[in-house]
Amino acid sequence: MQIEIQRKSGVPLYLQVKRQIERLVRMGLWEKGKKLPTERELAKALRVSRNTISTAYKELEDEGVLYSHQGRGTFVAETDFSVPGQSRKERLLQMIDLAIDETLNLGFSLEEFVSLVKARAEEKKELLQHIKVGFVECNREQLDYFSKELELGAGAKIVPVLLSEYRHSPPEVNLRLRDADLVVTTFFHLNEVRELVNDRRKEVLGIALVAQMETMVKIARLPKGKRVGLICISEPFAERVVKSIANAGISELDIVTTTVRNEDRLRAFLAEVDAVIVSPGRKREIESLLPREMEVIEFIYRPDTGSVNLLESVLLERRQEKVN
Repeated sequence: MQIEIQRKSGVPLYLQVKRQIERLVRMGLWEKGKKLPTERELAKALRVSRNTISTAYKELEDEGVLYSHQGRGTFVAETDFSVPGQSRKERLLQMIDLAIDETLNLGFSLEEFVSLVKARAEEKKELLQHIKVGFVECNREQLDYFSKELELGAGAKIVPVLLSEYRHSPPEVNLRLRDADLVVTTFFHLNEVRELVNDRRKEVLGIALVAQMETMVKIARLPKGKRVGLICISEPFAERVVKSIANAGISELDIVTTTVRNEDRLRAFLAEVDAVIVSPGRKREIESLLPREMEVIEFIYRPDTGSVNLLESVLLERRQEKVN
C-alpha cells in the first residue's frame, strides 16, 4: 500500500489520504487512467471509515485529479499539473459557473448573486480580521515571512514564536499565546509544540511548507557544477534549503552556506561564488554588495494550498463559535 496514515499527526485522516493520492499522481506513480481501489477496499486497507475515503475522493474529483464512472469505479484523470496556479483558477471559475447556474435556477438575478457573494465574502473577511494566531517555527526567516505574508485577511494578528525561545521559557510564551484562537506550526515540530502548549483545550494545527515553484525552477536552471552561495540568517533554514534542493533532484551544484552579517566578510564570500541564494528579507541587502552582475535567488517557502484552506476553515469555525 502506497498510502500510510499517521493517526497522531494532528492532520485529518481524509486530508492525509487526499494529499498522498495527489502526490502519487503528481509524481507519476499513479498514471492517468489508473483505477483506484473502491472506497470500501481502501477504507478497509487503511482501517478508516468509508466516509473518510469518500470525502478524499470527492474533493479530488472536484479538483480534477480523479474522475468516476457509475458502476465502473474511480480513475486518475487527465490532469495537467504543469501550471498549478492556472488549474486552481480554472477550477474556481468552474465552481463560480455552477453557482451562477444554480442561482438562476432558484430564480435569483445575476445582480442579486453578485450582491450576496460580496456580502458573504465581507462577513468572512470581518471574522478573519479579529483572529489571533500563534505561529511557532525553528528558524527566524520562515517565522518572519509567515508573520508578514500569510494572507488570512487584513488585520489578522500573527504572534511569532521562535521554537528555541519556547523551549527555554515555556511559561512566558504560553502567556503570550493565552488569547490565541489557534497555535500553528509545521509538521516537523507538531508533537513538540503540542507538549509545550500548557492549555490542552487549545488546538495546535500542523501545516506543510513547500518551496515556491518559481524558486526551484530558477535554481534548476543554474549551470551544473557552478559554485552557489547560500546566505541565510539561521543554520536551521540553511539546512532545510539544502535538503529541499536535494529532494528536488538538483545535485550537481556546489553549495556553500553562510550566516554572517559583516559586510566585509559577505563581500569576500560573494567574490568566490557564481550565483547566490538568499533567505527571505536578505535579497536587497546582498544585491547592494555584489561585486559583479550575478543572479540572486530568494528562497521562499509557502504553506501548501491544502494547509492554507484548512487553516482558514478552522479559524473561521473558531471565530464563528465565539460569535455564537
